[in-house]
Amino acid sequence: MRRPVAPRLYAALATATIAAATGVVLSSPAASAAAGGATGYATQNGGTTGGAGGQTVRATTGTAIHAALCNRASASTPITIQVEGTINHGNTAKVSGDSCNTAAGVIELKGISNVTIVGVGGGAVFDQVGIHIRDSSNIIIQNVTVKNVKKSGSPTSNGGDAIGMESTVRNVWVDHTTLEASGGESEGFDGLFDMKGNTQYVTLSYSILRNSGRGGLVGSSESDLSNGFITYHHNLYENIDSRTPLLRGGIAHIYNNHYVSLNESGINSRAGARAKVDNNYFKNSKDVLGTFYTDAAGYWQVSGNIFDNVTWSSPGTDNKPAGPNPTSNTTVSIPYSYSLDAAGCVPGVVSQTAGADKGLKVSDGSCSPQTPTATPTATPTTTPTSTPTATPTVTPTSTPTQPSGTNLSIGAGSDGSSKAGGTSYGNVRDGNLSTYWSPSGSTGSISIKWDSATAVSKINIREASGSTGAIRTWRVLNGDTGAVLASGSGAGVITFARTSLRKITFEITGSTGTPKVAEYETYAG
Repeated sequence: MRRPVAPRLYAALATATIAAATGVVLSSPAASAAAGGATGYATQNGGTTGGAGGQTVRATTGTAIHAALCNRASASTPITIQVEGTINHGNTAKVSGDSCNTAAGVIELKGISNVTIVGVGGGAVFDQVGIHIRDSSNIIIQNVTVKNVKKSGSPTSNGGDAIGMESTVRNVWVDHTTLEASGGESEGFDGLFDMKGNTQYVTLSYSILRNSGRGGLVGSSESDLSNGFITYHHNLYENIDSRTPLLRGGIAHIYNNHYVSLNESGINSRAGARAKVDNNYFKNSKDVLGTFYTDAAGYWQVSGNIFDNVTWSSPGTDNKPAGPNPTSNTTVSIPYSYSLDAAGCVPGVVSQTAGADKGLKVSDGSCSPQTPTATPTATPTTTPTSTPTATPTVTPTSTPTQPSGTNLSIGAGSDGSSKAGGTSYGNVRDGNLSTYWSPSGSTGSISIKWDSATAVSKINIREASGSTGAIRTWRVLNGDTGAVLASGSGAGVITFARTSLRKITFEITGSTGTPKVAEYETYAG
């Protein structure tokens, strides 16, 4: 792997109004908004507004970031933390409080919501300190550099990920960041941008990822298929060995990115993942798209991409490159609006917009970077403490009446976010009320899926004997697009607008006791 350029250094700015003990100072609420607004899948599921409408705090140390989180009235009180200077192990300590759960040596966003972290002034550099998002939602990270985060050697932070998300994370927008390492796994580094353990509705935009063995993944293993609805646009991936990204299940929209020097492989769609890959520019790289290092196939829809000096390996059992002439083998429906730059101008646009400290410039699809207006400071629409509840597009009905017609789940496939010991995803479609699926905790999701689009307008969730009433609140999701079809409380028959899809997900967002789904029936009408 080629070695990176010398890292950028920023001098910490001493300001008289910043308390020396904590490195934190309050600012006016009017200054609380990061520039621009969320894009891509981060606009879905109620949207991503971060700390808009809340108090603004200026921080120059990692300890001050943690203190700002811990000093809120609650774990969901909106806050914008403006960061300036270098955050490192020496100034990042654990802070305790009722509205936070932090740890030393890592910026810990755990069990919280409605937070913006934005670099200001002379720049914000997280030096060997990673950003860890867990059990959290409605988070914005903007205009920061995170570099040289290690999982082995010294010092270590965040499992070696520059930015890592796991364990029921929803609605995260990472924008205009620079994420970089100084080598691969053998040098102690891991991924630059990783998602696992039921992470959904994430956008990575206008960012630089470089000089690393691993760009990032969606799903920690072939069985971690609860992640998805991720958008990557206008990013630069440079001098990366692989994982740009690695997708295990789920849906990704990948457009207008510039890929340079991908040394081993690029977009790795596997384990049933589906990627829409539009108007990207690939240069001086190898195997930039396909299914690699597994026999668990993934899929892609391609259009408008440019392959400039790209080489392709020969197909094998565990390697199925999409090239040398990539063609689509699936279709992906995108639920939000977006503007595509022509692939030919992507290198120029990305060079002017991507990364921290570039003035937060964006593109409107005209190949001409623009300076965005400020994000509105309205109160965020998402107010979760765990999984956010979006307004349903259709008001569901729930009745105990057994539906008529053919149960489309029989003979279909199934997967889910997790399963308790002794249970199986397949138990919900076997027609046997004595078998069941349970999540590994009090919440989780279970899906029915088909090989081709299937029209569904009604489902019936039948709880196992002895667990009736355990399921309290839920959502029904279009597994192809992430759109919320219905939400409500109590198991039973749920109806919604007739929808053609390949996967439909029942997500339990609240329960009493242990939820047990004996049958997940699906019907056309």
